[in-house]
Amino acid sequence: MRIILREDMDNLGKAGEVVSVRDGYGRNYLLPRGMAVPATEKDEARLAHEQRAIASRVAKLAKELRSEADRLSQVSVSVSRAVGEGDKLYGSVTSRDIAEALAEQGVKVDSKKIQLDEPLRNLGMSEVPIKLGRDTVAKIKVWVVKKEQ
Repeated sequence: MRIILREDMDNLGKAGEVVSVRDGYGRNYLLPRGMAVPATEKDEARLAHEQRAIASRVAKLAKELRSEADRLSQVSVSVSRAVGEGDKLYGSVTSRDIAEALAEQGVKVDSKKIQLDEPLRNLGMSEVPIKLGRDTVAKIKVWVVKKEQ
């Protein structure tokens, strides 16, 4: 089935592209949710007009994401954890912990967007990337500090 994407899909393509997908995926998922339209001859002619609208929407979204990334790059968050002998952490700091610490500061970030290769297991500062969009990544500073008893 040939469809025209109405929004960016990570594994499928960008908005405005004509792509081929399996019939069930297109008919049961993409079309009912308004993520795509069937690629008929009439629709492909209309695509040229929609591409201009899509391009302006994508440019506006990219500008908003860049400003959000600039704002997030200024954020520094501190997470306290209990430590044992030799300043070794009891456990680790995960993306969920970072998201909760950011929420306490009034910054709402989905924990799925925080890209940790592995949980933080050492005291000190780490730069943690947050993926906001396809090409937009912000880096925040996360300080893991000793918890006062």
